[in-house]
Amino acid sequence: MEASIADQRPLKILIADDSDSDRLILKTLVKRIGHQVFEARNGEEAVHLFEQAHPDIVLLDAMMPVMDGMEAARRIKALAGERMVPLIFLTSLSEADALARCLDAGGDDFLSKPYNRVIIEAKINAFNRMRRMHRTLSDQRDHIRDLNDQMLKEQKIAKRVFDNVAHTGCLDAVNIRYHVSPLSIFNGDVLFASPRPAGGMLIFVGDFTGHGLPAAIGAMPLAEIFYGMAAKGFSAKDVLREINQKLKNILPVGMFCCGAMIEAVFHQHQLWFWNGGLPDATLIRANGDTVAMPSRHLPLGILPPDQFDAGLEQVATQPGDTLMLMTDGVLESRNAAGELFGDAGVAQALDTRGGGMHPFDAVIGSLREFIGAHQDDDDITLFCVDMVDDAEIAPLPDRTTLPGPAEWHCEYEIRERTLGDFNPLPLLLHICMEVPGLRSRSGEIYTVLAELYNNALEHGILELPSDWKHSPEGFGKYYRERQVRLGRVKGHFIRFSLSHSMKPYGGQLRVVCEDSGSGFDFENHPVLAAGDTRSEHTRYAGRGLLLMRQLSQSLRFHGRGNRVEIVYDWDLSDGPSDRITNDRH
Repeated sequence: MEASIADQRPLKILIADDSDSDRLILKTLVKRIGHQVFEARNGEEAVHLFEQAHPDIVLLDAMMPVMDGMEAARRIKALAGERMVPLIFLTSLSEADALARCLDAGGDDFLSKPYNRVIIEAKINAFNRMRRMHRTLSDQRDHIRDLNDQMLKEQKIAKRVFDNVAHTGCLDAVNIRYHVSPLSIFNGDVLFASPRPAGGMLIFVGDFTGHGLPAAIGAMPLAEIFYGMAAKGFSAKDVLREINQKLKNILPVGMFCCGAMIEAVFHQHQLWFWNGGLPDATLIRANGDTVAMPSRHLPLGILPPDQFDAGLEQVATQPGDTLMLMTDGVLESRNAAGELFGDAGVAQALDTRGGGMHPFDAVIGSLREFIGAHQDDDDITLFCVDMVDDAEIAPLPDRTTLPGPAEWHCEYEIRERTLGDFNPLPLLLHICMEVPGLRSRSGEIYTVLAELYNNALEHGILELPSDWKHSPEGFGKYYRERQVRLGRVKGHFIRFSLSHSMKPYGGQLRVVCEDSGSGFDFENHPVLAAGDTRSEHTRYAGRGLLLMRQLSQSLRFHGRGNRVEIVYDWDLSDGPSDRITNDRH
């Protein structure tokens, strides 16, 4: 490597010696080598000259008046700071203690009197190489430090953006407990939760391969997909498919996301569960019994869409049950002795928890005690959700600040095979949610649209009798026949007409749903009879109609009963209506 111009210049060398003759001899030798010389007659002058001239090397006599060489050496080293300035003592001393004191004072080497030109030149060259190497290392260190500071600054900015996208959702709900412990600024673990417009909650726990920024590459699009689709009413299955396809497209080979998706339907006491690569989830019954919910799928981002299985398992629960999930950072946590916390640590924490202690508190407390002061080796996420009533969960605040359309009309028609392959409800809900005043009422709007669509499809087009739903065997027969009839819907359609207008009190949404079915005798239907708003119906037949009547300002049937019109009024000063009764539960 060629030397830089700065390295080729003559060195500035400070010579401090109270002997005029010795100083002259050394000065002459150093100048003949080609270097620039500064002279001092005592230690005090040497310190003063060092401050002014900033020499590269100092040749310093150990024994001088006013200030001896050892004190001068200490002060020069202090002034030099991090800059390496080789300090060579000029001495005729030979006693070991005296020489050791010179080194203790900051000296780097000795030059014995009388002087030898060859030795002087060799030592100057050797220390100059050390000085240049030290400067190079210092420059590289400073450059690395600047790059690291810049990287941390950029990561903090990126994290603020990420936190705005991957917001807490409804993680602050009363029935959720969680702990997230990142190994770095960015966390390879992700945890999302969102209320669903139809009621209940959608939850995702994920663990990307690696740590820090590389592990968080897929987290931002994952968060956008999860919260965007959950708010629009997409099912957990649809969200999983979209996430898998996105991660498959953007993640490099070898990166993937172990994850678990939970769809909690609290008013039905049901959990729908999908686990792809995370440790077994645990359902902790109110009586203390535990049920393992293992991973049955590959992680997200590995399989192409046509091979990906988004099927969720259904689990019946009871009030007071708790679902616990964790990333492998919990199980792989080690104590000072290098022992793993593992499944045994989780099981012991649950088995030995005191009466009334929440499972989350038992496990996180046991984990902290096990780890002690030992540094975590991985991102750690522990999550629990309790099965409670929907009414205990606060709705997700509206994060949209843009104004939306106030006066509009649109029509949307689904035809033939699309009726069995596509769910139009998220799209229809999204159209309605463009009206700011309707955003906080997404649950009621979704319920109205879902009841209209399901009635039009199942009873209008497929002509499935509601009476079949009166028994478990009938339920099975109903949904088997539903799949069969969906295969022969040629020539059929369902058409939605949606209109919104502003009113002095707020706004009005008018929804008309028409199907190509043969209709029904709506005039003699017990729920639609004039004045019949009773909530005593315990059979499933008619419950959807009763719910739509409770939610809407008006519910009317036209034609053969295959054209339904609903008017939904909303008030600027009020939140979602309380017209939904316990019939829904």
